[in-house]
Amino acid sequence: MRQNIYEFIQTNEDMRNYLRVQPVWYKRLMRNPHEVDVFETEAKYYFEKSIPHRVSKFSESVQVASMMLHMFQAMNAPSE
Repeated sequence: MRQNIYEFIQTNEDMRNYLRVQPVWYKRLMRNPHEVDVFETEAKYYFEKSIPHRVSKFSESVQVASMMLHMFQAMNAPSE
């Protein structure tokens, strides 16, 4: 494996863990070092750290906060 790819994997814990889960990437990166971008993208999707996953998590957090706000408003509203 090329030194720069090895250093990239060693400095990033998620990449190391993904390589352990998907060992086929050892062979792929040895034969095709230019696929490191594909490797990184797949690892981000596996650990749900891609942009769509982050947007989804943020949206869910906003929905929960909105629900809590409405619940507190309903509790504090004067009953007639």
